Amino acid sequence: MGRLNGKTALITGAARGIGAAIAHAFKAEGASVILTDIDEDDGAALASSLGCPFFKLDVADEADWDAVAGHVQHLDILVNNAGIIGLEDKQARHDPEHATLEAWRAVHSVNLDGTFLGCRFAIRAMKEKGEGSIINLSSRSGMVGIPAAAAYASSKAGIRNHTKSVALYCAGQGWNIRCNSIHPAAIMTPMWDPMLGEGAGREKAMAAITAGIPLRRFGRPEEVAALAVFLASDDAQYMTGEELTIDGGILAGSSASPVGD
Repeated sequence: MGRLNGKTALITGAARGIGAAIAHAFKAEGASVILTDIDEDDGAALASSLGCPFFKLDVADEADWDAVAGHVQHLDILVNNAGIIGLEDKQARHDPEHATLEAWRAVHSVNLDGTFLGCRFAIRAMKEKGEGSIINLSSRSGMVGIPAAAAYASSKAGIRNHTKSVALYCAGQGWNIRCNSIHPAAIMTPMWDPMLGEGAGREKAMAAITAGIPLRRFGRPEEVAALAVFLASDDAQYMTGEELTIDGGILAGSSASPVGD
């Protein structure tokens, strides 16, 4: 018996990285999985391989959420995973002095507005049954300052706090709709590519980062997915408004400052 048998889960940003790993893990645990992403090609390919439905979803677009809602008849689990750092454009600067308002808003639109819209969608889908699990992907960067990625850090901090607001709201309504956040750091996903570069420079950058991680390695998306399975399962029935950090020990006291998930 899988830990998620009989449950229906929707995952945003599921085409690759942590989202794809969560999709694989949920499917292996018996869930009926719905994949969404702005990347239609990779998202549809993964959905085909897993035997799951896929819907294009720009999480920052309210109309896209409304369209997806029309296809979802039942929902037990939502994973708000979609997010951007803002450093995908190598020419852009995201420190507090040089970041443009446009760049600041773009990151918050995807990361924070997308999470708000996802939580709202999930509450409305789950409240009739009165139970469910909402899992928001924040970051270690939502718990500390990140000078070179100020918008990303701010948006992830917002996700951390909104998770608690959603948890308290749902509990206050008498629903067993739980909302928790996961805070990864230094997880090796494609999100790191713009920062690590290629070739010998990439290896040097990776070595410099892992030297500052107590466990001396990058984390794997599958390790984050294992936490998501736990929070989605009945094993976590008494957990809401909580934040789980998975960072190789960075927040235990290391001075390292990796940026991405």
